[in-house]
Amino acid sequence: MKGAFACALALLAALASGAAPAQAPLPAKPVRLVVGAPPGGANDTAARLVAQHLDLGQPVIVENRNGASQMIAADFVARSPADGSVLFLTSHTGIAIAPVLQKVKTFDPIKSFTAVGLIGTAPLVLVAGPSLPANTVEELIAYAKANPGQVNFGNGGVGTSPHMTGVLFARSSGIQLTSVPYPGEQAAMLDIMAGRIQMMFANASSALPHVRSGKLRGLGVTSDARAAVAPDLPTVAEAGVPGFSAATWLGIVAPAATPPATIARLNEELNRVLALPEVREKLSGHGFSVTRTSPEAFGKLMLDEHGKWGTLIRDANIKSD
Repeated sequence: MKGAFACALALLAALASGAAPAQAPLPAKPVRLVVGAPPGGANDTAARLVAQHLDLGQPVIVENRNGASQMIAADFVARSPADGSVLFLTSHTGIAIAPVLQKVKTFDPIKSFTAVGLIGTAPLVLVAGPSLPANTVEELIAYAKANPGQVNFGNGGVGTSPHMTGVLFARSSGIQLTSVPYPGEQAAMLDIMAGRIQMMFANASSALPHVRSGKLRGLGVTSDARAAVAPDLPTVAEAGVPGFSAATWLGIVAPAATPPATIARLNEELNRVLALPEVREKLSGHGFSVTRTSPEAFGKLMLDEHGKWGTLIRDANIKSD
């Protein structure tokens, strides 16, 4: 009893003095934030922005392991020590799409990782060019139904966000669309502006400058609610396809067996960084709405997205290149 009383007094004294609880230790070596994309893209930019502000008691180094739509990086992180020293900046592509399309067997996109936290989400913008006689989502659907198979949409290839969102839109609205793959998003938008293809779902940061200049018409955004980067554009759901929702997202995961205390520390530090005005402003410039989450909330998002896009891939019989 005397011992218990002494412990209680010590705890009260610590609380009264404002002492913080001990943080979960990380190994005495640099933390590696692995990105499954080359330098310069949205994933890499976000990783470097976050990494330079993380205070984990160790240097944080961004390591690019590009290839196979993030699968090379994902496999590497899944096999890495589960001690917080190796993290993976991933997206819906790396968790929900590429593993299903490529029938990956070397790791499980849900079971092989533990969620740390979401960085942010970004809508896609449905844009139309001069060759599409439609100014609204409803007019586009009506035109496509009257001309089955005659409306085409540009994208960066099978499994990319613009491609998957276009397939989801076609199935959700009951129309036929023809996919036209390009080496990249900008190449597709150049052909839309030239009238060679008719429409596409493009990342907001790429599409909105052309919409504002009048070279493309914005018909809607794919987010659940109107986007801060384009408040005048309706959501696709409110414009004619109830329940429609799609977005790109970025988040950080760790190997599955990483201790909960370490995950909690990483999540707390990530959320601190995401609250910094400089970080929020720069991510917003790339079309991302910053969202601070718990590991549990991000884990649920990963599971939901894996189910959603995996079901679409199977139902639409989408095959990888």
